[in-house]
Amino acid sequence: MNGTVDLIWDVKAELGEGPVWDAARACLWFVDIKGRKLHRYEPASDGRTSWDTPDQTGFALPAEDGSLVCGVRGGLHRFDPESGAFTLIQRVEADRPQNRLNDGFVAPDGTLWFGSMDDSEETISGALYRWRGGELTRHDDGYRVTNGPALSPDGRIMYHHDTTERRIYAFDHADGFLTNKRLFAITEDGFADGPSVDVDGVLQVGLFNGWGVARFSPSGQRIGTIRLPVQTVTKAAFGGADRRDLYCTTAWLGNADKRAEQPTLGGLYRVRVETPGLPQALIRS
Repeated sequence: MNGTVDLIWDVKAELGEGPVWDAARACLWFVDIKGRKLHRYEPASDGRTSWDTPDQTGFALPAEDGSLVCGVRGGLHRFDPESGAFTLIQRVEADRPQNRLNDGFVAPDGTLWFGSMDDSEETISGALYRWRGGELTRHDDGYRVTNGPALSPDGRIMYHHDTTERRIYAFDHADGFLTNKRLFAITEDGFADGPSVDVDGVLQVGLFNGWGVARFSPSGQRIGTIRLPVQTVTKAAFGGADRRDLYCTTAWLGNADKRAEQPTLGGLYRVRVETPGLPQALIRS
């Protein structure tokens, strides 16, 4: 079901994460959390631009006003691509200083959802948050490493991962609220990392130490794997004009000793797929 796997940018990210397609600018944004970098890739020109971030940053998601909202350790920041400036707009988890923010997602109504985690990956102090209209709400708690969330095409199911447990959870979602948490799937061949959903409701899950992207049907059945030439895939996200380019971030974190055999660990990859992803929503600010 998938075409050739292409290395797009050998960026050598220590912990590449959060690829997101920006349709207005026809570019892909992604971060290197541990390297404290924000990257932009422009396919039409093969343009590549990078900025330093104020601290470890788990996501950078486009907003309606043209800025990006970034999950920087300690709070949400607004990033201005023209000036390169980061501005704190919302403190997060002042009561959990050991934590940092990880993956994020924008719902069709412009709501930002994101998770937190213990930076050392030792304590179970991660949580799932919603940020809407300037109001921050904690919706779930008790994760070691959060990833996601992602939403089904009809908006009724939200998926969120506890990566170190290899568990993908599903919630019933309605009007920005979550109920009925249950186990959706387990990734036995790798750790369940960043997810995205296509128009058929198939969940694409990056496999940390799993050599690719796992694919799950809406019923939770494993229906395939997209193989990559590196073992640490952190997230897969749809992009391109027709949303059929699957961009995959990778990392060398935890596998520094494998870089001789896998020299492109930490690179940005792209796979051409048959089924398009869902449109990328913009944060309402």
